[in-house]
Amino acid sequence: MQYWLMKSEPDVFSWDDLVEKKTAEWDGVRNHQAQLHMKSMRKGDQAFFYHSNIGLEAVGVMEIVEEATADSTDDTGKWLAVHVSPIRKLPRPVTLKTIKSDPALSEMSIIRQSRLSVAPVSPEEFRHILRLAGE
Repeated sequence: MQYWLMKSEPDVFSWDDLVEKKTAEWDGVRNHQAQLHMKSMRKGDQAFFYHSNIGLEAVGVMEIVEEATADSTDDTGKWLAVHVSPIRKLPRPVTLKTIKSDPALSEMSIIRQSRLSVAPVSPEEFRHILRLAGE
């Protein structure tokens, strides 16, 4: 199993929106590196749902339920999307400030490539963030 961090602006699509929908297309990603990550995702992989711009925090864990397919918001056919479903809300959000200040997370992609909206997370980083969240 692989682990990921996927960012969404909560005023556009939030954790609560995903919970309400139950399954959603993770669309609109227009960065080539993020697209490569999405192409690598497999059904059953898990990802942190991260609120970007507002909140700047990991708020939940979701599962990849459908691997990369054509992005329904892209008329060119060039971009991909995956489908995700919520697993659980984190007991407490883990902020970017917390991630940046923790030496165990100093190599995370979210720190090194802050504008990347879809990034890998190592199993150790994933477990560490879950502990920070109170799991």
